Amino acid sequence: IPVFILAGLLVHCVFLVSIFDIYFSSPLVHGMTPQQTPLPPPAKRLVLFVADGLRADSLYELDSNGTPWAPYLRGILENNGSWGISHTRVPTESRPGHVALIAGFYEDVSAVAKGWKENPVEFDSVFNESKYTWSWGSPDILPMFAKGATGDHVYTFCYAAESEDFGSEDAAKLDLWVFDHVKSFFNSSRSNQTLFSALNDEKVVLFLHLLGIDTNGHAHRPNSREYHENIKLVDEGVKEIASLIDNFYENDGKTAFILTSDHGMTDWGSHGAGHHSETLTPLIVWGAGVNYPQKVTSQFFEDNFLKEWKLENLKRLDVNQADIAPLMASLIGVPFPLNSVGILPLEYLNSSALFKAESMFTNAVQILEQFKVKMSQKKETTLSFLFTPFKSLSASEQMNFLKKIRLYIQQQKYDEAVSLCKTLINLALEGLSYYHTYDRLFLGLSIAVGFVGWTTYVILVIIKAHTNLTKTVQTNKKKSTVLFYGFVSAGMIIAFFLLIQTCPWTYYIYCLLPVPVWYAVVKEIPVIQDLATNVLSLHIGQSIGFLLVCILGIEILVFSFFYRSALTVGLLVFAGWPVITQLWIQAKTKALIWTLLCALLAIFPLMPVVGREPNIPLVIAAGLLTLLISFFSLASLCKNENKYRDNEDLKVYFYQMFSVALSTYVVSSTHDSLKIKQGLPVMNQIISWMTLVSSPVLLLLSPTFLFERLFSILLSLMSTYLLLSTGYEALFPLALFGLMFVWINMEQEALQHYGLSLKPKLAVFNFTCAMDITQFRQLHLDDVRRSFFFVFFIVTAFFGTGNIASINSFDPASVYCFLTVFSPFMMGGLLLLKVAIPFVLVSCAFEAVQVTTQLSSKSLFLIVLVISDIMALHFFFLVKDYGSWLDIGTSISHYVLVMSLTIFMMVMNGLAQLLTTQRLGLPRRTKHHST
Repeated sequence: IPVFILAGLLVHCVFLVSIFDIYFSSPLVHGMTPQQTPLPPPAKRLVLFVADGLRADSLYELDSNGTPWAPYLRGILENNGSWGISHTRVPTESRPGHVALIAGFYEDVSAVAKGWKENPVEFDSVFNESKYTWSWGSPDILPMFAKGATGDHVYTFCYAAESEDFGSEDAAKLDLWVFDHVKSFFNSSRSNQTLFSALNDEKVVLFLHLLGIDTNGHAHRPNSREYHENIKLVDEGVKEIASLIDNFYENDGKTAFILTSDHGMTDWGSHGAGHHSETLTPLIVWGAGVNYPQKVTSQFFEDNFLKEWKLENLKRLDVNQADIAPLMASLIGVPFPLNSVGILPLEYLNSSALFKAESMFTNAVQILEQFKVKMSQKKETTLSFLFTPFKSLSASEQMNFLKKIRLYIQQQKYDEAVSLCKTLINLALEGLSYYHTYDRLFLGLSIAVGFVGWTTYVILVIIKAHTNLTKTVQTNKKKSTVLFYGFVSAGMIIAFFLLIQTCPWTYYIYCLLPVPVWYAVVKEIPVIQDLATNVLSLHIGQSIGFLLVCILGIEILVFSFFYRSALTVGLLVFAGWPVITQLWIQAKTKALIWTLLCALLAIFPLMPVVGREPNIPLVIAAGLLTLLISFFSLASLCKNENKYRDNEDLKVYFYQMFSVALSTYVVSSTHDSLKIKQGLPVMNQIISWMTLVSSPVLLLLSPTFLFERLFSILLSLMSTYLLLSTGYEALFPLALFGLMFVWINMEQEALQHYGLSLKPKLAVFNFTCAMDITQFRQLHLDDVRRSFFFVFFIVTAFFGTGNIASINSFDPASVYCFLTVFSPFMMGGLLLLKVAIPFVLVSCAFEAVQVTTQLSSKSLFLIVLVISDIMALHFFFLVKDYGSWLDIGTSISHYVLVMSLTIFMMVMNGLAQLLTTQRLGLPRRTKHHST
């Protein structure tokens, strides 16, 4: 079995990683020549303000008195410049947003693993193409553009990472730091000749990254006073910096200004997904070479914001976020970033028709260059007779386009030239996408074939090793040798085929994986034949009915990933299980409690996602309820005094209860302290981390009797879970544990009901004595239901309190008891722990069910594996990389979730065994032992 589990882990890891190779590999190519507009640019320098986390509606809307939140910027867009909305893409995080703004391409998902901080791929940017860039702001953002730059002409000034504190008095100080440092920088340049002449050069970029709004949005939500005050402060700061720069350059009219944001933010203070509050960001451009406001009588947009903002009569010019990079490049006359896929928004430019046409032509050639490189790369690695080129842009077509555009420009037919450029750009982008996804079908099929083979093999293993459906069949040695050589030669042909095409090494894994898997399946053909004859002898109606129920169950699970309410439906069906199977006749009280707890748990998936509205009193209530339940449980344990020859075991429970009480106090006092902006108290932080470390140790000191150990697991996990809770979710583990507890009892009744075994006494059942192999029984049809219950409870543990498949449903407030300074990996780790706690509860209950129903843990686990693999295959085909960004993000995370669920369940299975069977002995306890 260990070999089998290792093979399973390996296969699932390959399936999981494959999705990133098939759908989300890096789109970047290298080796293009830079393209620059041949005419003199309108501006010598550009000032870029990025207000991190600023929503479009927060900037443009008016307050209750009808005055704008940002009066200076409102004045600019009404009198001096052009404005619109910049549409960002998922993931709406700071790093991908800045890469789109400054480098002009949308970062691939491979950057997730880097936390969007380091450069997963080298890329060109407007900063790199400039003569000098000075930047001020966050240490998370600035270094990545300096690091990617050639030479040392990109200068960065950052504050310390510790300043990004969600719990501090006011995050607006981050923006004040930037404004103050820019002012002192210009003042000091007057006495520094080298700096002064560099600042007076052309192709200069000044970048101000303002993180205060984002930090305040996370800490206080975007509708808060703090968020709006911060917008006012940024408005003041922009006004001061703009006038400072105009004075410094003696109003030479050669400065262009751009204010925008990298992403927005949801009403509950998070970002990362594709909700329009996260993807709509403001864009205001003014200064040298920029169009003045254009008055219009009517304009149509699908959203109804214009009326709300009272901006119906000023032309709104919307762009995609990556279009801002070519706009900056053309304003100061630097080459367009090499990997940019942005399309120059001409309506923002106030320059000659010739300049616009030439800039557009440069843009088209720059994107066409990427297409050519991509095509030649694909051509080199594909056999010539298998290569199908992108028809719409053959070499002759490209030449035709370029000649026609040149001719139009010479004949001064600028509008025709521009529209032809746009057609060429769109075709080149289509072609880029075509070659980027060239191998997708082939790789997808390989993985699907491997998937089906693996699932079939697991089903065969279950039937062969754990049921009475087949007789032991003698294998024919000669046949199996022929089979072996057949599959080896098939593998060699595939490998040779990949070798000729110089494919990446990962392709070998994806394409060769199905070979051994299917060999293992085909080797078992006698078992399949034997099984077929056996199944046919059963009632056909029964078999088909059973299959249909299985399929329906799995579809409900798949559905629950899209609609949490599907879990409610499932739980209500579970509530009726004792009635349907007549179990309630023999155990009325247990059946009633089971039905009530199922109904109680069914409420959670109908609740709004966690984190939208913090509710600390509910967390405190959950802590007190846990203590109340503990007292009752302890009282009933004390009645059975014969088990407690010493008081050591009781001490452990008292420590755990004290830990729960302490956690409840820490949550309450931490959130009070943050409310009055006094930050996270150090004592609370120390207690939180100590609780996190000590709770698993206390758990392992408790006795290994079934109920005692499960009770101890609940107390240990609750003390940590309370610290990570901000609302009603604190009650979720209690309801879930109650149901799990009754489930263990109900399974005993089911065993008796089907006459599979006598009822063991659960009260004296000990986990450590449960590993007697001789008592294991074969699988029964009811065991499939048992496994399905487990998978269903696991999915409920995941989606019971929120849709964790969406990045934006994570709320940083959950980790405030542990840390408030921004640290993506530490925060991510704690949030994952929070997700895993209900998971551990279900796994331990499942371990208890396996042990008390006398099944080898492997046999039930294999059925679980089959169920989750069939779900995963569903999601593999549901993965999208087109459509709305919300759909794409959700489809990836669903697949990743189900795959990691399977891998996670393998790990959890081991962890549950450890938590239920291991015990740390205290040395002094040996004195009390009586024989």
